[in-house]
Amino acid sequence: MKNVKYDYKASKGRFTLISGPCVIESEGLCLEIAKEIKKIAGELKIPFIFKASYDKANRTSVENYRGPGLKAGLKILEKVREKVGVPVLTDVHSCEEVDAAAKVADIIQIPAYLCQQTSLTLKVAETGRTVNIKKAQFLSPWDILKIIKKVKTTGNEKIIITERGSVFGYSTLITDMRAFTIMKAYGYPVIFDVTHAVRIPGFTSADTRGGTPEMILPMALAGMGAGSDGLFIETHPKCKDALCDASSMLQLDRLKELLIKALKVYEIAGS
Repeated sequence: MKNVKYDYKASKGRFTLISGPCVIESEGLCLEIAKEIKKIAGELKIPFIFKASYDKANRTSVENYRGPGLKAGLKILEKVREKVGVPVLTDVHSCEEVDAAAKVADIIQIPAYLCQQTSLTLKVAETGRTVNIKKAQFLSPWDILKIIKKVKTTGNEKIIITERGSVFGYSTLITDMRAFTIMKAYGYPVIFDVTHAVRIPGFTSADTRGGTPEMILPMALAGMGAGSDGLFIETHPKCKDALCDASSMLQLDRLKELLIKALKVYEIAGS
């Protein structure tokens, strides 16, 4: 299948979906999920970017599954891009990974915990790829402007901002709905990472106490009403068996229902 390149300019002003499993578990699973999401997105006429991580470096425990690694993971993402015909997104954790990731990924994500790392931010921006800045749990909405300015010093203005909630005391995340309006004023799309927003930090990824997936739908609708430009949703056909973030992902067979409702709110908010 012919590759489909991500068109940043064409996607601005449209509801955008970034979705896929938390981490790459296998080539077969990634292809299965990507094909199903593409089908749903096509029916709803929304841009879709497949996401998955080749390495989840920020894990609660050293025993937790991290992924297949850079080389094997990028090969799988390349297969998804070619066989399914969708743009792909993945995160990087060091400057040494960036060049390899840029050969495959249409969008390179700077992880929340690393978004203040200047060298990494500049290295990603210099690739010319679209940069997805995950706002850290410890930053205010206005702090993101400093990171945007770093990216822009390279001449790259293909920027997406992703809200994923803020730390509120111990082991609790909240989403400040004002953040969407504040960050959109900087002139770039703001996406709501609704599945990470319902995680409960401190628990292992397979612990049922590590998330509140029943809150994904109401949080998504609230985010769309507050002005989000789209959703970042981690999904899996069998969440309870997922190797990462099993307790906070959305069951794949519930994705279409959520998107239909979210689109309605998005259209109302936009009008």
